[in-house]
Amino acid sequence: MDARAWIGVFCALLFAATGRPASRPLNGVAVAVQDLGNPFFVQVGRGAEAKARELGGSDVKFTVASCGYDLNLQMNQIEDFISAGFDLIVLNAADSAGIAPAVRKARAAGITVVAVDVAAQGGVDATVMSDNVQAGVLAADFLVKKLGGQGNIVIVNGAPVSSVVDRVAGADEVFRRYPGIRILSRDQNGGASRMGGMSVMADLLTAFPQIDAVFAINDPCALGAALAVQQARRTGITIASVDGAPEGVQALHDSKSPFLATAAQDPYAMAEKAVEIGYEIMQGHPPSERRILVPVTLVTRDNVGAYRGWTYK
Repeated sequence: MDARAWIGVFCALLFAATGRPASRPLNGVAVAVQDLGNPFFVQVGRGAEAKARELGGSDVKFTVASCGYDLNLQMNQIEDFISAGFDLIVLNAADSAGIAPAVRKARAAGITVVAVDVAAQGGVDATVMSDNVQAGVLAADFLVKKLGGQGNIVIVNGAPVSSVVDRVAGADEVFRRYPGIRILSRDQNGGASRMGGMSVMADLLTAFPQIDAVFAINDPCALGAALAVQQARRTGITIASVDGAPEGVQALHDSKSPFLATAAQDPYAMAEKAVEIGYEIMQGHPPSERRILVPVTLVTRDNVGAYRGWTYK
């Protein structure tokens, strides 16, 4: 019987004797994210590490792995986490459905798995994410008000993960209320990156002579789209997105940029919460709700001066 099994037996015996779950130390936390090239996921790693060291001490084993949106690579990374004997995995899934077999395997090995930012199938213990429907609603409502309820909008979409799906669903909820709003394109995947957003937007500008606004699923896509708009010398286009990223804040301060609003998340606090909840689950105290939604706030060119941003920790 290996060490993890002995711990399980001990905890079961203690629970039987006292009626209370045994306290489990936090020895190791592993974080799997989509792409550390995105500053959002850098902050996820930092927030998770800060909370892991607070709860497990300075010697807690900690690692962050980036898969570059490659599902197979992320599944291999989780295999490595299992082999290394981590207690807790904070998972930012590259594919909400496709990651399920890896989640099941980690759970079968006795590892607590908490999804962060996007949902993950396979039986995660809990999910901590921004209220992405709210984010889509806030950004879309901003665009509709800018257009006076009339105009042509394109959506720069993303990967088939829950956060992206929910953002677009929230935006659609708003757009459908206005008969004067026409969605010209909704399925182009900007790859959640600046280059992807720029490429998609360049194609959309060629395809549609009249675009009044853009909803992008994150700030990198939005900033790429803004660059494409500026390079094409197109005017009168308003861009809004979701993130509240440092480069987004910089663009909001640029009076020449068509990027005017972002529904701001807090990835650092989200990751801290994921580790905290994972630790509580390890102690036998699961949350009353398995999905925890973190509210977002709309940051615009008008109020950006009061926004504290991601890097306040």
